[in-house]
Amino acid sequence: MAGRKPQRRREFGTTRKLPSGRWQARYIGPDGQRYTAPETFETKSEAQEWLNLTRADIERDHWRDPDAGAVNFEEYARRWTTERGLAPTTLDRYDGLLRLHILPTFGGKDLDAITPPAVRTWRADRLKATGATTVAKSYRLLKAILQTAVDDELLRTNPCRIKGAGKEEADERPTATIAQVFDLADAMGPRWRLMVLLGAFASLRPEELAELRRHSVDLDECSLRITLASPELTNGKRVTGDPKTRAGKRTVYLPDFLLPELRRHLRWFAEKGPDGLLFVGEKGAPFRRSTFGRKWRKARAKVGMPDNFRFYDLRHTGNTLAADTGAKLKDLMVRAGHSSERAQLIYQHSTVRHQRKLAQGIDAEVRQERHESAADRRRGAEA
Repeated sequence: MAGRKPQRRREFGTTRKLPSGRWQARYIGPDGQRYTAPETFETKSEAQEWLNLTRADIERDHWRDPDAGAVNFEEYARRWTTERGLAPTTLDRYDGLLRLHILPTFGGKDLDAITPPAVRTWRADRLKATGATTVAKSYRLLKAILQTAVDDELLRTNPCRIKGAGKEEADERPTATIAQVFDLADAMGPRWRLMVLLGAFASLRPEELAELRRHSVDLDECSLRITLASPELTNGKRVTGDPKTRAGKRTVYLPDFLLPELRRHLRWFAEKGPDGLLFVGEKGAPFRRSTFGRKWRKARAKVGMPDNFRFYDLRHTGNTLAADTGAKLKDLMVRAGHSSERAQLIYQHSTVRHQRKLAQGIDAEVRQERHESAADRRRGAEA
């Protein structure tokens, strides 16, 4: 009808002046609940502007319950780890990172109380207290947990925004020479000698060595069949299951110089029966990381290896020797049990012939090195 005044748009929310002189803003959310702005305002226009922005968020479907992030971080993080179906070793590692590096700072906070400045301060403090690699792992875990909170619509954005903070730049790991490997094997004693040699020249992981059994050994082919692994958790419990990677199930062909070592170990130290473990302690129990670790540290010191040289670092020697034979990338990855989506396509056609040739190349290299070392010693004795 001509001359009819247009209806005035209904105001969104309300404002009121508090006894303090500041202004409060309140509104009814999409869920029908009344919400109050988390802060007060100096003027009525500032309070109204905040309401206008909130209304715009609602109309664009960007509104989020302001109380959604009031969830205890530790409770959420614990639930996050249990709901993901993680492997026991991964769960054990995450538990350690949470307990030692993340929860002491954020465990008592709500999710929405973890801010970018708080994350930056936490990371700077951790870098002063521990190694950069551990801090990078901790940061990645924190970021992953908080990203899930964003996906769950408990947070609007992820407060972990430090570029490159989750990238590990670990120092180059030390590599033992052939002579140092044999010195370590001698220092460890007859019972553990073969374990050191297999760790180096067969590139086996400690958890794979722990699960080797008599039926894993093929003396005719001079090879080992890796089908299971038994990593030891921080609580001392061993968890037997598939190897670390999809490529971990493999046959490793050994250099021929290991054959007499393997025969001797089977005769003297391995458990009896086809399912008998290859490596057991003096009292017949499966080897423990704590007991073996003490022997390892003594042997390492005896031969003059650096304190940061781990048993796992023996793999670097074997992998380096294998690479020096000129083997193809796919053969190297099969031998080491490495796996990734891309790598799987590269090395899936690696043949037994290639694997055997690779082992023979290591055999020749080690024999030559040992021969030259013996010749040098003879010349030294004659001088």
